[in-house]
Amino acid sequence: MKLTRSLILGSAAMFVGAGAQAADLPVKAKAIEYVKICSLYGAGFYYVPGTDTCIKLGGYLRVSLGLGTNGIYATGDSGVAGAKNRLTNYTNTQAREDLNIDTRTATEYGVLRTYFEGAFSWSTSGYSGAGSTAASGSTSYGGVAVSSGSLSVWYAFIQFAGFTIGKAQSQFSSPWANYPGQSFDGLPGGSGWEPVNQFSYTADFGQGITASLSLQDQVAWGQSNIWNVSGASAAGLATGTYGSNDFGGSRSPDFVAMLRVDQAWGLFQASVAAHDNHAAYYGVDETTGHPADKWGWAGQLALSIKNIPTGAGDTINMSAVYTDGASRYNFQQYMSTAFAMYGGTGLAGAYQSVGLAGLSDAVFVKGSGQQLTTTYGVQAAYTHNWDPRWSSSIYGGLGAVRYNGTAKGYICGAVTATLALSSGLAGCNPDFNYGVVGFVTRWSPVKNLTFTADLAYTMLDQKYAGGSTVALPVQAAIAKPAATYELKDQNTLALLLRAHRNW
Repeated sequence: MKLTRSLILGSAAMFVGAGAQAADLPVKAKAIEYVKICSLYGAGFYYVPGTDTCIKLGGYLRVSLGLGTNGIYATGDSGVAGAKNRLTNYTNTQAREDLNIDTRTATEYGVLRTYFEGAFSWSTSGYSGAGSTAASGSTSYGGVAVSSGSLSVWYAFIQFAGFTIGKAQSQFSSPWANYPGQSFDGLPGGSGWEPVNQFSYTADFGQGITASLSLQDQVAWGQSNIWNVSGASAAGLATGTYGSNDFGGSRSPDFVAMLRVDQAWGLFQASVAAHDNHAAYYGVDETTGHPADKWGWAGQLALSIKNIPTGAGDTINMSAVYTDGASRYNFQQYMSTAFAMYGGTGLAGAYQSVGLAGLSDAVFVKGSGQQLTTTYGVQAAYTHNWDPRWSSSIYGGLGAVRYNGTAKGYICGAVTATLALSSGLAGCNPDFNYGVVGFVTRWSPVKNLTFTADLAYTMLDQKYAGGSTVALPVQAAIAKPAATYELKDQNTLALLLRAHRNW
């Protein structure tokens, strides 16, 4: 009995001791919230740990296939693309990963924002000409890399107290830039998407009314050509280049002003830009003299109408632009500035037909002043949503280039003398129209995933007299022989197939 009592007391003491030890163990700490949601600026923002700055990461992955084009996604209007022979590419592919970083911090002066967007791209092009070895170990023909990787920096800017400083979309451009409803890169009729370095101030008057003033870099995307026609050559004229490009160094940024009204019904925007044309010298050195600077300008009106009666979310986007000495605000940065498109001919004695055209801000000859080039254009798109997953757009754009009488005299003198234009000066007219019409359909089977098919038809309407011929020299780069060619309007067709996933 005494032994039993001892065992019971010992067991009780053991359990009491174990309970005391369990009570002394530390309680599991509450999980620390390392990433905290920031609801101030919309979905997707988080606080940077230890700061009051909110950050959002985003981007997309896109895979594209272009048919009937030498690029993603443009038209065959020059070089081997315009030659329409065995050197011309009919397929091109691209894979791209985009990354954007948006940071915002509340301050006593308003939100301080930084924004970056860049892309890693892998593009394939085609062969052209004789075989050779390319740099960086990639296979090449004619010195052109068949496949290449690239890093693009699209946006990199700071916004603070109404100011935008850095690389951002031009204040001149409409919100859709050169994409009113499509994926095609070569649409004329408005300023382009490609961002530029700028110093801008935007005033917000409330009720969706804003106005911006901007100093904008003109060097990267703001100028087409300043041609010294005295330097024209047969090789250049055969490609639509009406002289030697004779830019001097930059002297002034472009000055841009914009007024925008953004309402529930849509948007209206008016933009103007001033552009300094600063040429170099008449000859090979500074003793030959130079033409004086000449300022050009551009004006644009843009209109967007939302939720039109044809369906929920349906839109119409359109713009109209006029330029004098500032052609890039109409023929935007992704478009060619010299056009040479080849096709068939029924004219006796002609080898083939060709459409030649050239775009410039100004032209001059030795001892003369600059003659500014005038352009005008329109673009528009209608987008219809068939249902939440399917949508289609019809789109089009037209750009017209007009040279004044003096400029025509300079250019036509070179063309008739160098290329032996059959109709002489009376049949020479370097003016031209460039138009695009297209149709695109998009399917989004799930959120943030879209498949696209975009078909575009491009037309070059050159203004040389009907039946005129030119004698072009041999062009080894595009395998065209020295022969007589009929000057004739040209056209081409391109198709884009694309898969795009936002994240």
